[in-house]
Amino acid sequence: MRNEIINLLKKEEKFSEKTIDELRDVEINDFAEMIKDLGQQPTEYIKREEIVKDLNTEQIGKELYIFKEVMSTNTVAKFLSANHAENGCVILSEKQSNAKGRLGKSWESPLGGIWLSIILKSQVDHSKLPMITLATGVAVVKALEKVGITNAEIKWPNDIMINGKKVSGILTEAITKFNTIENIIIGVGIDANFDVDILSKELQEGTTTLDTELGHRVDENEIIRLFLEEFEKIFILFNDGGFEQILKEWRKYSYSIGKIVEVREPFNKSYDGYVLGISREGALVVEKIDGTLEKVISGECIIKN
Repeated sequence: MRNEIINLLKKEEKFSEKTIDELRDVEINDFAEMIKDLGQQPTEYIKREEIVKDLNTEQIGKELYIFKEVMSTNTVAKFLSANHAENGCVILSEKQSNAKGRLGKSWESPLGGIWLSIILKSQVDHSKLPMITLATGVAVVKALEKVGITNAEIKWPNDIMINGKKVSGILTEAITKFNTIENIIIGVGIDANFDVDILSKELQEGTTTLDTELGHRVDENEIIRLFLEEFEKIFILFNDGGFEQILKEWRKYSYSIGKIVEVREPFNKSYDGYVLGISREGALVVEKIDGTLEKVISGECIIKN
């Protein structure tokens, strides 16, 4: 994280080459105000005034930082979460150069997409973290519905699909101290307005964008505003213990239930199974070939044709 923060400030010419080595001995948190100031500078595509003018939230997005380019909004969010960022603080970037998705996979984030992270300063039990990812997926789908996407679905645990292709992904990370969760960082990427041909070959076939599905460009700033509003609604529900309602919504949008999948769990052999549903804890319930049931808490589920 330290190198990324220094490189971000260097890229924006906040430091000269001559001083870079000297900064290695400086306390990283001393750069917090510089990063916050940088996140309030004018940007070309993602516009603060367009997002906040009609934003109907109490906390989410009230503190907002927008960058032209960062390596990862989640990394910047982690840094700011340790430096007095408010609950609901949002970090946006017009482009990411080295973002990571779930299980350490590379996440390509060109201009024309929506790349953001939300800081939650909330006391959440470790067992409830999967539910936050599911709730965020519901918020993404509801926001997309409001701009005309009526067929988005959620692939367990963190992908949003349209017509069998990925349009959005979610990465939830917990910042812990002495086994206690201090902050939660929720990263969300939405492929909005760009040609998938600019992505690497292995991603092109399985990726779609909102402008492709709708046949016209979308307003990224409007979608950001809509998502932040939907996220606040469902996170209030989460904080109030409305887990059954969240699961009900998730099941309605599920892309995984009723599918044959290959399950790849960490440190276990992969196996095929039929997805029966989702448990109250947010685990995927899979019936294996031999008829036994498994609850998949972490790992990957590959849909099989």
